Amino acid sequence: MAVATSTQSPIDLLPEPARSLLTRVGETPLLRLRRVTAGLAPAVEVYVKAEWFNPAGSVKDRPARAILLRALAEGAFEGGRTLLDSTSGNMGIAYATFGAALGLRVHLAVPANAGARLRLLRALGAELTLTDPLEGSDGARAVAAEMARREPARFWYADQYSNPDNWHAHYETTGPEILAQTEGRVTHFVAGLGTTGTMTGAGRFLKEQRPEVRLLAVQPDSPLHGLEGLKHLETSPVPAIYDPTVPDETVHVRTEDAYAMARRLAREEGLLVGVSGAAAVVAALRAAADLDEGVVVALVPDSGLKYLEEPFWEEPA
Repeated sequence: MAVATSTQSPIDLLPEPARSLLTRVGETPLLRLRRVTAGLAPAVEVYVKAEWFNPAGSVKDRPARAILLRALAEGAFEGGRTLLDSTSGNMGIAYATFGAALGLRVHLAVPANAGARLRLLRALGAELTLTDPLEGSDGARAVAAEMARREPARFWYADQYSNPDNWHAHYETTGPEILAQTEGRVTHFVAGLGTTGTMTGAGRFLKEQRPEVRLLAVQPDSPLHGLEGLKHLETSPVPAIYDPTVPDETVHVRTEDAYAMARRLAREEGLLVGVSGAAAVVAALRAAADLDEGVVVALVPDSGLKYLEEPFWEEPA
């Protein structure tokens, strides 16, 4: 990859179709919630940042793009090395999408119970190592790290949990977009904690620009949960990129409450979202209920399309 000049973005130097895909990452819309917000004060607005509008379908397009652009600039794939990382789905889909466009090989360690996401990854040409589903995303990460240690000449290990380009992507894009789209009026930003890059990056930016903004980090309420993409940090390895001083508050959400909100958003707002995004909306509505006025933005990482096989879409008996 050639070196960009001061007037060029590294994306400008990419071949097609990669350039077209990567230039479409970000600038996702804010969608105002109207029905699930019934009962809130009239001057309170609640929005979702609809990250499923990214080309590979999730918020993970942002860090995947940043990580790949730096790796390309540094010659990480010279000699035919393969991009390696662990994923529970969305980051892998972003890697595989952009990797296919760039002509890069992508190898992913993925829990064996990732369902439809495994079919998506295979359709995109990713090589997969399936890991113990009982070990979850932490187990997949351990497998990927061991693979990288054993074969450093074969793999370039991205390690999204430790890679600073993860949170930098949100500092440079997600945070500025939210500030601009709310015309500086945002009072609360709500995001789930998985790799923690979204809250660490976007939260830092928003606090720098608007110190009075409240940052709410969302976690499952217990180690045993069904909130795909989120981590219960009290009982999980804490990602190296996480800065615990960024959030003002941590909100714990029950799996059942997130499932119920996913159904409500689909049936009352026409928004089919994943459960981690539904959990963020649960936390956002809790915060909004205590306000007389404010602009609350919940980041929704992906749509519910990858999770339609899950039983929670049916109302419990």
